[in-house]
Amino acid sequence: MIKHLRSAGDLDAATATLILDTAAEMAALSGREVKKLPALRGRTVVNLFYEDSTRTRISFEAAAKRLSADVINFSAKGSSVSKGESLKDTALTLQAMGADAVVIRHSASGAPHRLSNWVDGSVVNAGDGTHEHPTQALLDAYTMRSRLGRLDGLKVAVVGDVLHSRVARSNVLLLSTLGAEVTLVGPPTLIPLDVVAALSKTTKVSYDLDSVLPDSDVVMMLRVQTERMQDSFFPSAREYSRRYGLDVTRMRKLPEHAIVMHPGPMNRGMEIAPEVADSPRSTIVEQVANGVSVRMAVLYLLLGGK
Repeated sequence: MIKHLRSAGDLDAATATLILDTAAEMAALSGREVKKLPALRGRTVVNLFYEDSTRTRISFEAAAKRLSADVINFSAKGSSVSKGESLKDTALTLQAMGADAVVIRHSASGAPHRLSNWVDGSVVNAGDGTHEHPTQALLDAYTMRSRLGRLDGLKVAVVGDVLHSRVARSNVLLLSTLGAEVTLVGPPTLIPLDVVAALSKTTKVSYDLDSVLPDSDVVMMLRVQTERMQDSFFPSAREYSRRYGLDVTRMRKLPEHAIVMHPGPMNRGMEIAPEVADSPRSTIVEQVANGVSVRMAVLYLLLGGK
């Protein structure tokens, strides 16, 4: 097993499958009346979050606590970071405290890689800038496999703001490794072709959502990240929704077995209609639940669980 999970590219097919299989065992155990396991008793997991987060931070905290680890939640706001302390100095503090694993979310791409040079414990990337979010890709793959029974050969359409999406990058890497066929869909201004080519030679690109839907097993809608946009990448929110939003009419073009995904948080009414988000095809709530099991598996395996 690898020591760090900084990128979905760190995972080969065997390691990724081991994590998904372990997550399935964790999910089965979570159905017990007493959900806690003693697997990581005596270990310390630090959640080091420089960006605001709800789902990811709580999911990692729940995962560590269910494995009986001691959890320290570190928020940049109200800490020495707000006084100008560098990431390296914060890392050395965590090292002195004996952290066995550090889960980091940071606005700077590459922060988890730098952190792994400064601490002896395992580093897990919980999102770095617009770079990657590997555990999100793992829980997405787990959800696909749970719903559709396989990953190899699945046709997955990832739709929307690819340019600013760390989720899209990690999914391209992981799903390609596991044999799925990925097509990125969106306006030309939001699909960086040079990045796509660097990530995967097999990933396709389309600018026409309607042409892709009939052959898709999975449609993953991405949030339009307006907070990261300094320029105008499309004419208007209404025009974006008209061309790339998934509404009920478009959902009917999908095969009967196809599922709809979204990493959250959603812009309801923009990239996805409320009726679609709340439909039986949607796996959005499942993804949140599966995230705990997948992150339990990641922490368990990284910290030497048997």
